[in-house]
Amino acid sequence: MLLAAIGLYGVMAHAVTRRYREIGIRMALGAKSGSVLWLVLRDTALMIGIGACIGLPAALALTRLVSSFLYGLTPQDPLSIVLATLGLIVVTAVAGYIPARRATHVDPMIALRYE
Repeated sequence: MLLAAIGLYGVMAHAVTRRYREIGIRMALGAKSGSVLWLVLRDTALMIGIGACIGLPAALALTRLVSSFLYGLTPQDPLSIVLATLGLIVVTAVAGYIPARRATHVDPMIALRYE
């Protein structure tokens, strides 16, 4: 879970850095910090949705491969799958929120001169 959190934070921080100039222009034109926060969090929510739509069926399809590694659980234990999915959703949301929050503090003049 820690490795997933670090990787997702890196991806989201990179995505925000790539959009630094765009965010600066939006802030210079009068965008509120809430709208910039939502702009970045919307991308995070899209990533969560796509990951869940691909990951859940793949995890259910590959349960036979990992069934020998599970002790005390059935391969398709609904509680374990739901808890793991919710855990990854929370980690992804937090990993997206930190760069999004930092993007709301962008100084428009510095962002326009960026690169």
